Amino acid sequence: MLNPSLKKLLTAVVWIAATLSAGSAFAQADGDRPERQPHAVAAAQGPRVSMPEGTAVEPERSTPENKATAGDRPGDLKNELDTLKAENAVVRDLLRKMEEQQAALLQQVDRLQRRLDGVPAPAGPAPAAPAAAVLPDPAAPPALRAEPVATVANAPVTATDAVAAPAAQPAPTERAKDDHYQDGIIIWQNPEDAKVPFMLRFNNNTQIRYLNTVDSSDSFTDHLGGVHDVHRRNDITVNRSMFIFAGYMFDPKLQYSLTVWTSAGASSIVVAGNIGWRFNKGLTLTGGYTGVPGSRSLVGTFPFFQPTDRSMADNFFRPGFTQGAWASGEPLKGLNYLGFVGNGLNTLSISANKIDTNLLLSGSVWWEPLGSYAEAGKSRQMYDDYFASRQTRIRIGTSATRSREDRFSQTDQSAPDNTSIYNSDGVLAFATGAFAPGVTVQQATYRMWAIDGGLKKSGFSVNGQYYFRWLNDFDADGPLPLASTYDHGFELSAGQFIIPKTLVLYGRGSKVFGEFNSPYEYAGGLKWYFLPTERVWLTGELMKVNRAPYGGAFTPYTAGMTGWVPMIQTVLAF
Repeated sequence: MLNPSLKKLLTAVVWIAATLSAGSAFAQADGDRPERQPHAVAAAQGPRVSMPEGTAVEPERSTPENKATAGDRPGDLKNELDTLKAENAVVRDLLRKMEEQQAALLQQVDRLQRRLDGVPAPAGPAPAAPAAAVLPDPAAPPALRAEPVATVANAPVTATDAVAAPAAQPAPTERAKDDHYQDGIIIWQNPEDAKVPFMLRFNNNTQIRYLNTVDSSDSFTDHLGGVHDVHRRNDITVNRSMFIFAGYMFDPKLQYSLTVWTSAGASSIVVAGNIGWRFNKGLTLTGGYTGVPGSRSLVGTFPFFQPTDRSMADNFFRPGFTQGAWASGEPLKGLNYLGFVGNGLNTLSISANKIDTNLLLSGSVWWEPLGSYAEAGKSRQMYDDYFASRQTRIRIGTSATRSREDRFSQTDQSAPDNTSIYNSDGVLAFATGAFAPGVTVQQATYRMWAIDGGLKKSGFSVNGQYYFRWLNDFDADGPLPLASTYDHGFELSAGQFIIPKTLVLYGRGSKVFGEFNSPYEYAGGLKWYFLPTERVWLTGELMKVNRAPYGGAFTPYTAGMTGWVPMIQTVLAF
């Protein structure tokens, strides 16, 4: 960006040069009139008062010498006054032209500055010079307002008049400070020609929620007849808050991110880092922490769901978060992919000395054949049709995951450290007694496949996903009554903006057809975008749950929960 001080200095230099040019022209005019007397020059340099019509009136000094001179040479005095008036008009005309040229120069400097900053120049033709007079512009700064002047047909033309200058315009105002919000807050970005390319962007996702599950019963019974407690809640929590610092370093293709993930509800803090190399639009390789892409809700959609959070079925089937490496991109227009190799289904709170030697494989592909599912940027995968395009937009995708999972704790502990897999009756798959009394599964193979789709048009949107999950190859410390389990289910949500870009009315539901139970839920709510942006909103929802098969501290669900659950939530995601 052009330095404001340099801009001012350039303007001052041009002004001085133009003034010297005008002074030279004025001196030349004086040299052509040898008959002028010294006292006439002094009178010309005295104060003048500009009248509204543009005539310069000079105050006369009443002295004996002047009276004597006037009495002796009345004709000469009249000629000198006429000459001074003409010269005054010439000087004023020169000043007007200098002001015009200064305004043109400032416009050119501003145009160059806009080009350097990547801001388009104002449209429209260049202003033409006035035919008769320059009128004052009240919007211009006082220093650049042109006085009303009478034109002089035979005024001498200086060298600066060789190119016609545009009419005096309001001086371009100083450009406001750079907009530091570009899909996040740009903390710093070096110019493109800097020795070290560097950019640092700050993003934040914060979710504050009121949750009330006291309507639920305080216990549930599993498929073997065991009774378990249901943890009931009535609290306000900072459910999630994520601080993300990301950008590039040394080369725009070398990308990095640092994420601080916190959940007051789960009393958890995770610090995660990623490093990636962007070869082109079709391929970026990244290593670090991320969500396993086994469900659409884990591929760039958080927190832009239609309801308050991921559904009951999605939380039951989906994988979690872990460390790994992945490839992603858009090799063909509208066709996107993400392929991932990682440590396990969910290892956020598992230390490296507990993680087994088996690697997880997961991937997701989705197609947007009619154009991007939402506007470009952080919210491009959002479920709501906030931008209310009249063009129909659809998204079709599929995801698959396979992982050999370990209990991550010794068999003498009834509660496992691996809490990523639940049976459909709400019991952890690696908990002692989950499949048979007194028997503990130490290892199992998890396979999951999901198909998803979505549609948007004119403020209406519908999104759904169907899941299939298999557990088999059990390694247990005792006999089991089965060799595998199979669960499947779905989620579906639909919403309509009843006030464009402001208020959404939505309904949703999900169900699990499980090996040991078939839980379900349904809900409805209102989402209020109370500012003119899709990055902040307030949601009120009421849901009915029957025998939730999953429990998570930063989700609305507790295993075994049955009853009505009201929620109020606000989200800021910039």
